Amino acid sequence: MYPVLFKIGGGLAIHTYGFFVAMGVMAGIFFAKREAKRLDMDAEKVVDACFYIVIAAIAGSRLFYVFTNMDFFMAAPLEIFKIWNGGLVFYGGFIGALVVVILYIKIYHLPLGKFSDIAALSVPLAHCLGRIGCFSAGCCYGKTCQLPWAITFHNPESLAPLNIAIHPTQLYSSASNLFIFLILLFYRPHKAYHGQLFWIYIILYGINRSIIEIFRGDFRGGEVFGIFSISQTIGLSSALIAAVMLVILRKKNLTS
Repeated sequence: MYPVLFKIGGGLAIHTYGFFVAMGVMAGIFFAKREAKRLDMDAEKVVDACFYIVIAAIAGSRLFYVFTNMDFFMAAPLEIFKIWNGGLVFYGGFIGALVVVILYIKIYHLPLGKFSDIAALSVPLAHCLGRIGCFSAGCCYGKTCQLPWAITFHNPESLAPLNIAIHPTQLYSSASNLFIFLILLFYRPHKAYHGQLFWIYIILYGINRSIIEIFRGDFRGGEVFGIFSISQTIGLSSALIAAVMLVILRKKNLTS
């Protein structure tokens, strides 16, 4: 596609990947602020938390990617810092963000349930736009296929293999995140307790991500039991944990 959105002067390039990631972050923060006001929370503290979360998410997602591609980065360590070329693993960012959230809400005494529901809606919205950046850069590309909607990359700066019809897995992921966002937005007025949207999000994303992984053609790191990729293992495990949590919290809510 178009890895570089445009160039300024002789050398400064605005990369499409970074542009869409930034747009996703801005959309997520904007929505989080609106949700905080709707839930009678301190919107400014929620926005401040978002900035810390973004930094932790970028660091965590990059470190996770570097860990799963250790041989490449050991040979070229400076490539670690070139995040505009793609290479941010969502689950690494999720873990980094989760640590920051736990610390932040404890320090500022924010309600965990409300905050997690805000995140459950804001994250897939941001992720949806971020994956368009992946599509533009050519990272997170799919396996070869001959389906009518197969995509062929021709730009020599693309990270995807060139002149081969492949699954547009980046668009699969973008669409699935938009689907998750809309489902949770529709269900929001019907939730039984604060925090429920978060666990539903974990289930939906874990299952969707695990399915999309089947069609990914880029290096997926090591395999668990020779079957599941690392992301599939995390996705399915977290979905199972979330399902158990929903059952426990439903029983607790009914008896309270």
